[in-house]
Order: sequence, then structure tokens, then C-alpha cells
Amino acid sequence: MNKQTLVQSIVSESSPRAIQDGPREEVYEAQENYEGLNKVKAPPPVEEPEVERPQGYLEGRRSTTTHTGRVRDREPRHDGDAFAKDERQSLSPSHLSPKRKRATSAIRPRVSHWATELYTVSHLIFFSILGTLARLGLQALTFYPGAPVQTGVLWANVAGSLIIGFLIEDRKLFHAHPSSSTPYLLTRSTRQISHDEEQQKRQSSPPPPNKKIIPLYIGLATGFCGSFTSFSSFMRDAFLALANALPVPVSHFSNSSNKPAFNVHRNGGYSLMALLAVVITTLALSISALIVGAQLALAVEPYTPSIPYSFARKIVDRGIVLLAWGCWLGAIFMAIWLPDRYHSLEQWRGRVLFAIVFAPLGCLARFYISLFLNGKAASFPLGTFAINMFGTATEGMFWDLQHAPSSVGGTLVGCQVLQGMMDGFCGAATTVSTWAAELRGLRRRHAWIYGAVSVLAGLGLMVGIMGGALWGKGWESVVCS
Repeated sequence: MNKQTLVQSIVSESSPRAIQDGPREEVYEAQENYEGLNKVKAPPPVEEPEVERPQGYLEGRRSTTTHTGRVRDREPRHDGDAFAKDERQSLSPSHLSPKRKRATSAIRPRVSHWATELYTVSHLIFFSILGTLARLGLQALTFYPGAPVQTGVLWANVAGSLIIGFLIEDRKLFHAHPSSSTPYLLTRSTRQISHDEEQQKRQSSPPPPNKKIIPLYIGLATGFCGSFTSFSSFMRDAFLALANALPVPVSHFSNSSNKPAFNVHRNGGYSLMALLAVVITTLALSISALIVGAQLALAVEPYTPSIPYSFARKIVDRGIVLLAWGCWLGAIFMAIWLPDRYHSLEQWRGRVLFAIVFAPLGCLARFYISLFLNGKAASFPLGTFAINMFGTATEGMFWDLQHAPSSVGGTLVGCQVLQGMMDGFCGAATTVSTWAAELRGLRRRHAWIYGAVSVLAGLGLMVGIMGGALWGKGWESVVCS
């Protein structure tokens, strides 16, 4: 295809008459505000076998990209590609004339900024509650007598990483959503830029939508997966393994009483091995689950349905507002009239209720801190690092208050509130799924630095906060265990 034919094709497809033939659905307004969310704008964690996986997409997102959103900074650019890219940029909405912009905006009505923000926050609230409940339930299911892995949060971190790997790789669930960055018919011209039949066959499908602007996708990736996983609980278990204080399931009872046999004194070298076991298993299994989730998305892609845009926009987005705020307010009202009492068999209700009361606060804090800080340094996601360290520090302080002698944690309600803050606020504020996705996205050297600094800083906070209380005044058993 020569340059003149290419220009005529692009101009004809981007004309108001051509755009009028496309769908007239409303698109979301606040897409530029979500540039700090690494998980919702990241390319897939795996590639097709014939496409080379790039290194450091989080640092080179603005370099050469294909229509699938994947960086190809290692593949030489052809003159036709460069020319086509320049022509498409000159005809993008940011370069269109005022008359063309008015024609395009008249055809594509936009959801207001406040409505988009309300839908996004509502999805985050609802899915943070579901993610917290899923984490607590999975921890209870995997903490059983004789369990080979004695850190219950490990499997929650693995499951959340698997789900987010599926969501990042998936190109079918939100395929029906129109992209808000450029009109759909304008981006269709990229399919005409191919240099061999194999590449043209791979590019025969239309480009995937800009998923970072869809509130439902943000709710699933940031709300559910982020709350399903917990970096603060991971660091807490790492310190408890180092201090030989990690709670273990009951494997057998002592002969003298019905009390379970707890950890015995051990050599410091064994404590170091226990620490390494918790860190290595969590890192290895979480990153592996991320890749497995992406491979699963590729495997079921021919059978994956697409969510109709009108259904998600008109029914899901509006219904989630009532559902999310109703569930949150209902949990708050139920927590006011505590159902748990001393010597009651229903003490789990107070722990779960307080957790889902505080979970949306932690999820929203992580969301907005990531928006503000993640774009500051391309090679080091400051937002995720900052909220993980903040949540880790607060988890250590709440643990000390719960276990300290003669403190607020000595009462049933106080103990349940502190447990709810750890499980709900700290658990939803910190995330392993996003952390694992970022480690896969950074360049290898920067990923090693980012991962090592996160683990060492988190462990250092736990040693300073929890270790000071444990090796100073000591801990007492909690009344709401």
C-alpha cells in the first residue's frame, strides 16, 4: 500500500460520516485520571509464541506499540509503520480540528466525570468487600491440621495473582466496550499495516478496548484482586516465621491436656530458613500464578463471552451503586449492634463484620495513592510501594495493640476491631497481585531492585514494630481468637 492510498484510507475512515456509522454508546470521561494504575493499563503478562515478550513495559509504555497494546521495542520499525503512526496521530482526537472534535463528540456522548467516578468508587467498594471475604474464607479453608503450608494467606495471594493474570491477558470479556481514546473506526486502519500474511492474520481482529477506563474492570482488578491478596499479611507471616511465633494448625494434642502443642524453641538458623521459606514460596507461587492465569486466558479465549457494553453501562454500573453502598452501610449497622458475646459460638461474625467495614477504606486509599504516585518514577512504582509499606506498618501496630498486656485489645470488642483493621483495612490497602504484575513488567534489573527493597523494607518495619514489642514486654494471647 502506497502512502497516498494509506492517507486516503485513514481520512475516509476518520471522517464524521464514517464515524456516524459506528455505535452511539456513551463512553467514560475520566480515562486520563487512571494513568497511575499499572494493573489496568498493563499489556498481558505473556505473549504468543511468535511474539517476543518485551522487557520493562511499565517503563516504555509510550514507545512503539502494536494494535494489541504490546510494546515491540526490540523489533525494527518499518518506514510504512512509522508513516502510518504519524498519520494516525495527526488524525487522533487531540489533533483534530475544532469542527471535527465537535462532530466526534456529538456522535460519541460521554459519561460525565462525576458519574464515572461514582461508578468506579462503587465497584471498588463492592469488590473490596467480596475480595476480603474471599481471603478470609480461603485462609480458614487452608488452615487445617497437618497442613503442609502453614501460612493461610499464601493461597489467597496465589489465587488473586492468578485472577489478575487472567484479567490482564483477556481480550474478550470487555471486547464490546468502545475505546474512549480514539473512535473505533479510526483505529481500524491499523489492520491495513501488515508486512506478511501471518502478521495480517494475527491482526485481523479489531483492537482491544481501553480497559483502564471501564469501572467494572477496575473493580475486578483493583478492588477484588487487590483485596483478595495482602502484602501486609505476607510480611506479618514472614516476621512471625523469623520470630518462631507463626501460628500453626493443631496437629496433635499433648498428653496432659487438650491444649495443642505449640512451637518449641529452635536454633536461629532454622528461623532464618523459615523466613526464606515464606518469602520464596510467596514470590514464586504468586508470579507463577500470574503467568498461569494469563495462559488460561489464552486457552479459553475462543470460548470467552463478551460483556455487552450497554448491559454493563446501563445496568451493572447503575445497579452497583445501590448494591455497594447498601452492603457497606448494612455491614456498618450490623457492626454497631455487635452479635458476638463472651462464651458465644458466633464470635466469627464480629471479626468478619469489622473486616468488611474497614476493607473499602483500605481499597480506596490504595486506589488514589496509586493514581497519585505510580507515575512519578517509571522504574519504581512509588504508589504501590508506599501503600504496601503504610499498610505493613499499621498492621504491625494493630498486632502489638491486640497482643500487648493491658491494652485495648484485652476486651472482646477492642480485639475484634483491631482484628478487623488488620484483615480489612490493612489487607485491602496492601496488595500482592499488583506487586507481582509490576515485577513482571519492569526491566529485570529494576524488578530485582523493586522486589528486594519492598521485601527488605516491609520486613524491617515488622522487626522494628512487632519485634520491639515481642522482645520487650512480650505478647499475650488474644480474647477473640
